Amino acid sequence: MKKLFDTQGNNNFYCYIIENDYLKIKVLDYGATLVSLFVKDMNKDVVLGFDDIDGYQNRVEYMGATIGRVCNRIGKGKYSINNQEYQLAINNNGNCLHGGIDGFNNQIFDVKIENDYIELSYLSKDKQENFNGNVNVKIRYTLRENCLDYSYEATSDQDTILSICNHAFFNLDGYDNDSILNQKVWINSDKIGIVDENGLTLKQVMDVKDTAFDFTVEKRIGKDINSLHDQIGKGNGYDHNFILNNQKYEEVAYLKNDYCKMSVLTDLNNMHLYSANYLAGNHNGKNGCSMPKRSSICFETQYYPNAINYDGFIKPILKKNETMSHMTTFKFEMEKK
Repeated sequence: MKKLFDTQGNNNFYCYIIENDYLKIKVLDYGATLVSLFVKDMNKDVVLGFDDIDGYQNRVEYMGATIGRVCNRIGKGKYSINNQEYQLAINNNGNCLHGGIDGFNNQIFDVKIENDYIELSYLSKDKQENFNGNVNVKIRYTLRENCLDYSYEATSDQDTILSICNHAFFNLDGYDNDSILNQKVWINSDKIGIVDENGLTLKQVMDVKDTAFDFTVEKRIGKDINSLHDQIGKGNGYDHNFILNNQKYEEVAYLKNDYCKMSVLTDLNNMHLYSANYLAGNHNGKNGCSMPKRSSICFETQYYPNAINYDGFIKPILKKNETMSHMTTFKFEMEKK
């Protein structure tokens, strides 16, 4: 099912809806954005968002969107491939963030809808945001019983770089709840990437043991979020890449409240955890909810940030005429009392 999304001006944007016995999702063609994820057993929509297009364009950029061509930050907006250097837009404290000024989150995708999936396609042309190569991208949201699979595949006519993630803001108590701090997180990760004062993930990594970043045993998000640790200060909370221990598609993290567990499964080896430190509480989200600071959390599965410029990490290189594909799953299970 599709319906016209609440818009202003002459542009038409459409929201696509599918559901099964467990979940119901709404996906916007603008930015291939996850607008709603309704968990039927809880009778709650667990992702933050907006009722109108203005919210996604002007109030909280990236919320729920598909991020590309390269998510997270590229240092000084520069990368080299096949001995050719490319200069990207600088849109965040001296770096290129989330694909530049006009990334995937600002594009209108073509849509194919079936009973159990919504597929969104986009051609990112050579030199768009000064990335090289014509890149064809397909994003798919699939409902599989109590799971939402977010997957993508892409091809290019040149060797280029690509790292896509979904930027949904989750709160298991519902999108209108004001805090995420009492919900619990577990992450299968022993190391994080250190960030500098501008939020850029550096090539230096840090062991999480005995720090605020240790989620190897589940704990409340709020337990250490105000720690005096230098990295907490630089991120204004959690805004860091966790190097995952998985070697295949498997559970790498979960979010829990008293009655639900949301598992995160992926075939990617890194995940950026963001505790909504820069939401301001004045965004007028769905049904007018305020969305204050730390009212949600993001699990952004991806390649190591800025890996194209670092040795020792898997580089997010999409080879000419080859296919890159990855999948992340959000699985919902009711907790036994």
